[in-house]
Amino acid sequence: MNDMNELKKNNRRVWIGLEKTGVDKWQWSSGDPALYLNWAPTQPDNGEERCAVMMNGQWGDWPCGNSFTFICSSSNNANTGLVFVNQMKNWRGAQSYCRQNHIDLVSVRNQNESQQLQQFISDRHFSGSNVWIGLFRDSWQWSDQSDSSFRYWRSGEPNNSGGTENCTVMDPNAQGQWNDASCNREFPFVCHEDKLILIKENLTWSEALRYCRQNHVDLVSVHSGEIQRDVMNVVKQASTGAVWLGLHNYCLMNMWLWLSGEIVCYQNWAPGNGTTPENCRLEKRKGAVQSGGDQRWISLPETHKLNFICSRY
Repeated sequence: MNDMNELKKNNRRVWIGLEKTGVDKWQWSSGDPALYLNWAPTQPDNGEERCAVMMNGQWGDWPCGNSFTFICSSSNNANTGLVFVNQMKNWRGAQSYCRQNHIDLVSVRNQNESQQLQQFISDRHFSGSNVWIGLFRDSWQWSDQSDSSFRYWRSGEPNNSGGTENCTVMDPNAQGQWNDASCNREFPFVCHEDKLILIKENLTWSEALRYCRQNHVDLVSVHSGEIQRDVMNVVKQASTGAVWLGLHNYCLMNMWLWLSGEIVCYQNWAPGNGTTPENCRLEKRKGAVQSGGDQRWISLPETHKLNFICSRY
């Protein structure tokens, strides 16, 4: 939605990079590929039933417009990472609720997670009821091959009117929601340029700084909530628990500064980080962002080897 809110400012009907491939595939709302599947016998059984429920430990396909209770993944529940929502919503409504209030509709990526989810449902005495999970299928693919499962269709779309509507336009008359349209039609279009790039190499802070300056522009500085949201979008793919930022502790004055020399005005520190004096005599400290959880900033010794984010602008 952050991307959509920026796109809606354009206020014109424009092409976006979502195209129908003709090959349906099941995927998780989180963007994870559906490698583990636990269908009940005879399921899935209907090409028009594009969303999945869990009942009695196994899965079935159902029309996405049906209303069921659902389960969100959450960072607030330390024991299970799950939240049961006892509200009746269609699949898209459940997805929106989870994304706004927690993380996303639950993903089930292996047998262990499936058993944990079934136990979680049984403990709440809903084991005989259909419960939405984050599995859905469609044949739409982003042109940059990203695994984003975000969809913002207008009600009743995509409808493939005339049988040739394989591309997607944003419609400002529908609050920026999407319509499918024939790819041969002509509209203005919006190009995407990654302002930030995650480098999945494990380097010290100084090595990461040198890499970014040689290959891009600099280690990223996070001056605003908008840039932090961009960081959160890329940092989820990291292979380390934290990722270097262009944030360093100026020992003489015990201040945190960005590489640009600016002091830290916008703040996103994890509790216990960034606000107490650092012991610079022992080791120099640099700033990183957590790749999981609520993705807060933390202070780490500069010799740690982490992934890092380069800015390209």
